[in-house]
Amino acid sequence: MNKDTDIDMKDVELNEVDPEKQPMTGDGQASSGEKNGSVKLKVPDEEANFTGLSKEELMKVAGTPGWVRTRWVLLILFWLGWVGMLAGAIVIIVQAPRCKPIPEMNWWNEGPLYQISDFEAFAEGMEGAEVKLDVINQLKIKGLVLGPLHTVQTDNPNTLELQSIDPNQGKKDTLKALLDKAHKKGISVVLDLTPNYNGTSPWFRSSVAVDVMDKVETASEYWLDFGFDGIKVSGLTDVANTQGWSQFQSVVQGNRTEGTTKRPLIAVAKGASAAEVSQLVNTTGVDLLLSDLLSSQAGGVERIEALNSLHTQQRSLGWGLGAAQNDHMSKRAATQALMQLYQLLLFTMPGTPVFTYGDEIGLRSKTGEQYPSMVWDVEKEPAEGETVDAAAETERKQHVAMKMWFRSLSELRGKERSLLYGDYYPLYSSPNSLAFLRLWDQSERFITAVNWGDAPEALKLSLTPTEGVELPQSAVVRLISGSSDASDLKEDSTVELDKITLAPGQAVLLQYAYSA
Repeated sequence: MNKDTDIDMKDVELNEVDPEKQPMTGDGQASSGEKNGSVKLKVPDEEANFTGLSKEELMKVAGTPGWVRTRWVLLILFWLGWVGMLAGAIVIIVQAPRCKPIPEMNWWNEGPLYQISDFEAFAEGMEGAEVKLDVINQLKIKGLVLGPLHTVQTDNPNTLELQSIDPNQGKKDTLKALLDKAHKKGISVVLDLTPNYNGTSPWFRSSVAVDVMDKVETASEYWLDFGFDGIKVSGLTDVANTQGWSQFQSVVQGNRTEGTTKRPLIAVAKGASAAEVSQLVNTTGVDLLLSDLLSSQAGGVERIEALNSLHTQQRSLGWGLGAAQNDHMSKRAATQALMQLYQLLLFTMPGTPVFTYGDEIGLRSKTGEQYPSMVWDVEKEPAEGETVDAAAETERKQHVAMKMWFRSLSELRGKERSLLYGDYYPLYSSPNSLAFLRLWDQSERFITAVNWGDAPEALKLSLTPTEGVELPQSAVVRLISGSSDASDLKEDSTVELDKITLAPGQAVLLQYAYSA
């Protein structure tokens, strides 16, 4: 073979060929002088790499008329889009409905108050009460009202010792531990200093009222320094104009600086009309006035009129059924259905609900018993195989149902603005029933309707024409008292507001959404 035909060193030669691919000529040599099966692949000396345009070339291209026009168009589109979004945001802000400012709320306006007058009946002593604070906290209680705890002989002002604790109630160091634990749980504690709490008149007699007032003032300062968050007294109508009242008021309510927790002066006025209650709120300077208006035998018409005249003062009003007398709700509501009805009413009325211990389970007093023993562990079911008294088990289940009802109402009131500080509008009233609306700004609206009569009653709800407030045709049942089997109303069902029929002793809470 000639050396001129030698393959270049950069060529690739395939020298070995599979036998089946060998030509049939037998000499195994191609006519061109190359080995049969040889393939030449030319490998380029260098690969071409694209390095892009140089700076000078880019500047030259960027300056061409086409690219200049393109950049101006993109810049103008960017700024037009930015200005358009800004203008749209401004229009949305201007046209959006204004949010109503939240009113000033104090701790005693944010949830229910819970009265404990006898530690032995409540939890077998003050130490037991400290342990039960965990259970009380589950009810979303905002404040405890303790006492009276001081020593005094009935109707004898000479025996009044406001800075001493009745030994039957406990000791001061135990009381201090109770206060500390309550504060850690976010529960405020008020002390009842009503002087003659078991006597015929809360302040004894008018001839000694001034001297007694001085003692109450001194004792208030002592107990507030001890750790209490407020003072409560009964018989406001007896001492509202007494010399020394303003000094007593300043001791309790003094030192209200920014950032400090306010200490309320809570007072009780029994037997006062709605107009008198309103006057007392305006003239005495009390922070919260608890009346017994709801405990009276007045019908729905009178009750709705009282609400109409007092709702604007709701942050200064306390409501209870028996609470003004430190009585249990069960003394005035004979059945479980009625107790649930009044709990719903208290939690949804404008004002602060006030309860006596045991009201959350429907605790009942025995004949002649002022302070019944509290029943705990009502949710503990009997063990399997345990002998169960049928009547006791029925009562236990009623306690459980009441407690669940109470807790759901307390939680609802604490988180719904319309119930917490919403405006009030009457919708219906009759001798045995009433209904009203609570609403706040753009929040969910709530309608309370109750019938404490002995017969079913059809309620046709209507609203006096008011600017910006209208009733829808229907609403959703949020809560309903009693057994749902005995009623046409069902939870989460939709009802027409002109066709609501309530069974005897039934209460319902309706809900509907805000509509712009």
